[in-house]
Amino acid sequence: MSTFKAPKGTYDLIPPDSATYLAVREAIAAPLRNSGYGYIETPGFENVELFARGVGESTDIVTKEMYTFETKGGDKLALRPEGTASVLRAALEANLHKAGNLPVKLWYSGSYYRYERPQKGRYRHFSQVGAEAIGAEDPALDAELIILADQAYRSLGLSDFRILLNSLGDKECRPVYRAALQDFLRGLDLDDDTRRRVDINPLRVLDDKRETVQKQLAGAPLLRDYLCDACKAYHEEVRTLLVAQGVSFEDDPRLVRGLDYYTRTTFEFVHDGLGSQSAVGGGGRYDGLSEMIGGPALPSVGWALGVDRTVLALQAEGIELRLPSTTSVFAVPLGEEARRVLFAKVTELRKVGIAADFSYGGKGLKAAMKAANRSGARYALVLGERDLAEGVVQLKEMESGEQTAIAVNEIVAELESRLG
Repeated sequence: MSTFKAPKGTYDLIPPDSATYLAVREAIAAPLRNSGYGYIETPGFENVELFARGVGESTDIVTKEMYTFETKGGDKLALRPEGTASVLRAALEANLHKAGNLPVKLWYSGSYYRYERPQKGRYRHFSQVGAEAIGAEDPALDAELIILADQAYRSLGLSDFRILLNSLGDKECRPVYRAALQDFLRGLDLDDDTRRRVDINPLRVLDDKRETVQKQLAGAPLLRDYLCDACKAYHEEVRTLLVAQGVSFEDDPRLVRGLDYYTRTTFEFVHDGLGSQSAVGGGGRYDGLSEMIGGPALPSVGWALGVDRTVLALQAEGIELRLPSTTSVFAVPLGEEARRVLFAKVTELRKVGIAADFSYGGKGLKAAMKAANRSGARYALVLGERDLAEGVVQLKEMESGEQTAIAVNEIVAELESRLG
């Protein structure tokens, strides 16, 4: 029994399951790489203020869920609860927006941390792949990102997901809506915490999952009735571009997302097979975030998709990804001299790009063949005393059991042509 366990609300990714997670990350990243997005990596922790200002003082993430700590030097830091604020901070710090080409298109992949009540699909450390397009206000960019996420999910074989779409307006029309919503909410029967939220950020109340609150929200004013002409036209263009590409979505006038920095386009990917934690990813436009964290005005849009949630969605749809076997050839030496000869061959196979493994620990034939079987290899190479004397090695096809003697110096070429 190990004395140490992974901290509560976290998990270890171990083979063979980890191969699915890698494949999901790869599938989400592929359309981004293909569309001008460059890879960015930021530290696992940042200055607390970055998230307080960027994500929003009144959000659950900042008030309840952030892991914060003070360093020996007295700096107040936080483990990153999300990716956008960090990516924007890094882009500003490196002056990427001044390099001439806007938008700056970036994608990232990493772990994020939130102190939450652990449940299926909701962990305290989770993995996301995200994309940000920084410095351009263009409905085609919003549409591009939604299309790329849709493409990523479809490439994995997913079909039971829905895209929810809304517009949150901008600094012209949102304040008018905000005031109307506050008037409505102040007339409801709410607890003190929620009342405080009405004062700071009333839109967050719409996102309250409690039934007692949701029931009272039935007659709440809708943002879409308050959008200014510019926001209406912008949103209509995003919708038109999506429709033209055959990407289906549902208009959801109540969709707000849990971060304060969103403006205009906001969207969520939900999967009905996941129960209460149905969101697999989401994002939107955040035109004011750069200024909130001390940068110039840089209208931007982005999303993050949960790797863990996407894996759950695959399970819900019963999709088994076809993952390449980690090993193609497994070498079984019998005796010392055979070990040296086969070890050299395995090294040679690897150099030409063939995935090869070796029976370590001096196992006998039976145990070694069991290991070969478990490795998923298509071929086993067996070399015994008699084979050595004849200068051949036995090439065994694992599935059919067919065995062929092949000259030792021809084995690499033979396997290259067979595995082509």
